[in-house]
Amino acid sequence: MTRRREKAQQPVGTRRAAREFAFRALFEAQGADLPLSTVFTRAEGAMRGGDDTFPQLNPEALAFARQLVEGLDAHRADVDATLRRTIRGWDFGQMAQTDLNVLRLATFEMTYTPEPHPPVIESAVRIARKFGGEDSGRFVNGVLGGLSRTLNTAPRPPSAANGPDRDEPEPEA
Repeated sequence: MTRRREKAQQPVGTRRAAREFAFRALFEAQGADLPLSTVFTRAEGAMRGGDDTFPQLNPEALAFARQLVEGLDAHRADVDATLRRTIRGWDFGQMAQTDLNVLRLATFEMTYTPEPHPPVIESAVRIARKFGGEDSGRFVNGVLGGLSRTLNTAPRPPSAANGPDRDEPEPEA
């Protein structure tokens, strides 16, 4: 087996990978109109079973992805209200669902966790570029940059999700 293949099979422990895992579960849940917790559990089972649709996450990264999903589920109405106040000139029906779901996860994390905003925004932009349209990265960056400025002037809510590790640079391929 080649080194690249061996490396690909090792569990990933970055927050970026956990955020992508949570995004993919959220996107699938919304598209299939299924409960987010059900889709997350199914995605976790597929990942553990060796399905390469989802990256293999180490236990800490999987716990972080679960915290994001559970936190968003618990605070969805507040997150959506925050986004409606932040996004000017667009309603949720006009937006690409990829962009909206990236924004929901990042807004939850920026609002309800102690995570610094820059790595959250960077991960959200990367996910938007990977899964969204041509302008998704710029759109997500603009919305989250504005949200970050607003949140930095307001008191932060108590933490809803914490995790031990921070983003690590992605290894060069």
